[in-house]
Amino acid sequence: MLMKTFRTAVCAALALLPLAAASPAHADSTRLHEAVDRLPLAAESRDGYQRTSFKHWVDADRDGCNTRAEVLIAESRTPVEMGPKCKIVSGEWFSYYDQQHVADPKKLDIDHMVPLAEAWDSGASQWTAARRQAYANDLDASRSLVAVTAKTNRSKADQDPAQWMPPAAEARCTYLADWISTKLRWSLTVDHTERDALQGLVAACPDTELTYALA
Repeated sequence: MLMKTFRTAVCAALALLPLAAASPAHADSTRLHEAVDRLPLAAESRDGYQRTSFKHWVDADRDGCNTRAEVLIAESRTPVEMGPKCKIVSGEWFSYYDQQHVADPKKLDIDHMVPLAEAWDSGASQWTAARRQAYANDLDASRSLVAVTAKTNRSKADQDPAQWMPPAAEARCTYLADWISTKLRWSLTVDHTERDALQGLVAACPDTELTYALA
């Protein structure tokens, strides 16, 4: 019982901290329009894609909490309530895609900023299984995974910004920065349609900057 109480207290403390970020010494900062130009251009192909090619929601540090739980703990604005086996019972989250406050974790999905299928199209098909697992569970960059309402995550599905953007207008510059930085972090490509869409969209965000570190 003492160990359980201690663990709950530790996880509650973690809830007040941001996700671990890459060392600033290895990070690069740029404005959005310049970042788009850094994205490598290549045709997309979904040949051979299976979601199971990306092993996700693992417990990488073996602390009893899988990746989904780690994101919920890190992004909750209040200490989370936790049940057995790191089951997150309650907390307070802000789904920035649709500007909704959420207290029930069952109403949240953990969105891969660049969806797994899109990552496959953009270069991950050539990765090792270990690198795909690292991508699917990336807790070392706060932009890679984000807790959002299930409704918006499922609306987005595997679409890129040429096809889908957050419903809340005030979220869009942040979303573009998150998307582009994730692609740069993992050296993922864009096709002509995506690049053209990004170039048009970032024009509305002239003062937005992003920082990323290569994975």
